[in-house]
Amino acid sequence: MNADIHAEQASYRNGPASHELFYFIFYMVGYSGCGIQEYRAMRVIAGKYRSRPLRSLRGMDVRPTSDRLRETLFNVLTAGNPAALEGSVWLDLFAGTGAVGIEALSRGAKEVYFVEHSAAAADAIRTNLESLGIGGNFKILQEELPRAFWRMERQHVAADVVFIDPPYRMQDAYMKTLRALADSSLVWAMSVVIAEHEKKFDPGEEYGPLRRFRKLAQGSAALSFYRMGNAGELRV
Repeated sequence: MNADIHAEQASYRNGPASHELFYFIFYMVGYSGCGIQEYRAMRVIAGKYRSRPLRSLRGMDVRPTSDRLRETLFNVLTAGNPAALEGSVWLDLFAGTGAVGIEALSRGAKEVYFVEHSAAAADAIRTNLESLGIGGNFKILQEELPRAFWRMERQHVAADVVFIDPPYRMQDAYMKTLRALADSSLVWAMSVVIAEHEKKFDPGEEYGPLRRFRKLAQGSAALSFYRMGNAGELRV
């Protein structure tokens, strides 16, 4: 069942989050913020909705990322197994247009939580989901992260994958979000948290038990991968 949640609403998910997927890594294209509402073409890379177009808002905080780069990153996480992402639970934070969460749904994710405060970006997520005929397995939380975290914790959500991609100019958002995740019940022993950031910016090595174990750079962007310190060895 899908849900579209605003700050004033109180709609809760039934049942615990799936733990069928132990760990996965993902990459997001998108943005959170405001600006001129002009659309940029994107597409779903693979899975059920392969090659279907997506709409993206152009604004102050847009960082267009090529389909080729997204494809490369998803090739890494699936490691040649098309069913690798089936049954996973995702948190798409600062979800922008929802491109990565939609990619996860296309590849068999059980549920995706899109967290996006911007009304324009949340509308773009709805438009993209509707255009693909996706009627379930997602929730849109159009609210600030602290409220969204509180709501998801009350629903007993436990994510397999968390991705954060705030506008690069919002450097404090990386630290606040990673620290909040480390202290929350949303992240469990085998969760993987990924932050996309500028290569020249370091979001930090450690936040309590949440520790960085890998960093990848391509062009001017980089991905930092985190997991709980007591998690088993992760190979990617």
